[in-house]
Amino acid sequence: MQFTDTVLRCVECGSEFTFSASDQEYHASRGFENEPKRCPACRASRKTGRGNASGGNRPMFAVVCADCGRDTEVPFQPTGSRPVYCRDCFAQHAPVRMAR
Repeated sequence: MQFTDTVLRCVECGSEFTFSASDQEYHASRGFENEPKRCPACRASRKTGRGNASGGNRPMFAVVCADCGRDTEVPFQPTGSRPVYCRDCFAQHAPVRMAR
């Protein structure tokens, strides 16, 4: 399939941006069928603004580590059904990830 640069309009800010042939080829190789709806700047802004509704930092919740007993904070509200660990203990419990 032959791809050519396409000019699109951002649904968020209304500016025009180019959906390049190389970006189209990449999207097709990943199985994406829809064109992007946001310009690169709005996509980046949206990505960094994730979290709470005001776009600030995620709320943190104070907990006690189930392994070492140290006070720590986590970015989710624990339900009590599973143990919660500090960063160091979590790293010890996390499965080893294979490098790609």
